[in-house]
Order: sequence, then structure tokens, then C-alpha cells
Amino acid sequence: MIQTRPVARIRDSDRTKQDLLEAATELFGARGYERTTIREIGEKAGADPALIARYFGSKAALYIQTLPTENENPHLSDMLDPARIEATIRRVHQVGPSPVLQAVVRAHDDPAIQTAATARIDAKLTAGIQDRMEEAGLDSPRLRAQMAVAVLAGIALGRAAGTLDELAGAEENQVVHLTVRLLESLLDENKLSPDSPPLRASKSP
Repeated sequence: MIQTRPVARIRDSDRTKQDLLEAATELFGARGYERTTIREIGEKAGADPALIARYFGSKAALYIQTLPTENENPHLSDMLDPARIEATIRRVHQVGPSPVLQAVVRAHDDPAIQTAATARIDAKLTAGIQDRMEEAGLDSPRLRAQMAVAVLAGIALGRAAGTLDELAGAEENQVVHLTVRLLESLLDENKLSPDSPPLRASKSP
């Protein structure tokens, strides 16, 4: 005789997991990662918040699960687009950094989350600008692309932290303008100071 009760339990578990995922997606999208609590996610999903650890492992791991896949959002705007830079800086300033952006400057304690965040950074930030640099015939395109990502992440995180007073208090449009100029210098060597050394990949003798 076929046992149906275990199937029902599995179905309930799957439904609860999906409810938590949907609640987290909505709350993270509206309030950001740092300002969303596990308790709030559980309450919105109508589930015990402790189940987040059971089903996902941690809040950060749950956040990674809420990110769109490549198929869901394949065409992000250019990372050098001032509108995108402005949106990134503003969102981090208003709702705090996500585990993905934090992974640019600080490794996560959970290797699985760090791996997922690194893949996300590469797919959504580094790869596009690397392609542009390769098309332009610039040397060290991946290094330049990763430096561009580090510049954007560092500025956004530094402004949000408030430790650098001038950066924290500057007008947003001024920060965006200067950020664009910094990033463009990685794409066009003509924008660099005449005294700057040539950007060539170093080779061991």
C-alpha cells in the first residue's frame, strides 16, 4: 500500500520554503539586505523564522537565492552608465550593502556564499566591462574590469559607512560624475595623466 503522509509533509515543506523565498525577495527588494530581519521574513511568510536556517542555512544564503538568474534578467545596463552608477550608490546609501557587493572587499565566512557572490559579481559586473575592454584592444582587460568593480564597490560602501566625511557628505551627482571619470580612465589611457606609467601587464623576466 502506498504511503501518502510523507508526500504531504514534503509538499508542506516545499510550500513553506517557497513562501519564505517569496517573502525574502519582496523584503530584500524593498528594504535591502541589512535592514531586513529574519523575523520579518518569517512573519511575512507566515512561517517560523527558525526554518530559514533549516531550509537555506543563513540569511545571507537566502539572499543569494533571491537573486534573479541569468535567464530572468539577461540584459543589465552598462556598468559605466551614469544612471546605473547613481542607482548603485544611492541604494547602498539608503538601504545598506548586499552580501554580493560586500564580497568585493571582504570574503564571506561561508565559502558557498562567497562562491555564489563571486560568480554573481563576475556575471553581472565584471564580464560586461571586460568584453568592452577586449573589444577596444586594451591590455589586461580582466584586471581593468575587476579594478573598475572594486572602484565602484569601494565608493558605494565608503559613502554608506560615513567614515570618509567628504565622500559621505558630497552631493550625489558630484560623486557619480567623479566615479564615472575614474572608471572611464580604466577604459581610455588618453584620460590618464601624462605622468602616469603605461598600463601594461607586467611580465616576469
